Amino acid sequence: MSVHRDRYSLRRAELLAARARGMRFAPTPSEERLWQALRGRRLGVQFRRQVPLLGKYVVDFLAPALKVVVEVDGAYHAGRARADARRDAALRKAGYRVVRVSADVVMQELGTAVEEVRKALARATRSARSGSGGGS
Repeated sequence: MSVHRDRYSLRRAELLAARARGMRFAPTPSEERLWQALRGRRLGVQFRRQVPLLGKYVVDFLAPALKVVVEVDGAYHAGRARADARRDAALRKAGYRVVRVSADVVMQELGTAVEEVRKALARATRSARSGSGGGS
C-alpha cells in the first residue's frame, strides 16, 4: 500500500470517527429513546452507539460481542432503500446481523422495537453457539 493511500485511509478513518462522535452528541429523538432501552446491558449484552464500521459506515447501535447492528430508520431513510440494502449487504458479508426498526415504532411502541432487537440477539446467540455465521 502506498504512503498516499495510507494517509488517505487514516484521514478517512479520522473523519468517520469525528462524524460518529458528533452523532453521539446529537441523537435523533428515536435514537435517544432506543438507546435508553439498550444501554447498560439492559438486554444482557453491551451496546455501543454511533460506531464506525468497515471504514465507511456509522451504525446507530452495535452489540460487538454478537456482531448485531441496530439501525433506526427515520425520515432520512425514506428515499434510501437501495443504499440501505447495499450497506446491509456489506455489513452481512462482514459477518454482522442487521436489524432495522422504524423510528415511528420506537417512538410509539418502544416495546415492539425492543422485542425486534431481542429476537436478533437471540438468533445471533444461537448462531454463535452453533458456529454458523451472521445474517439478518
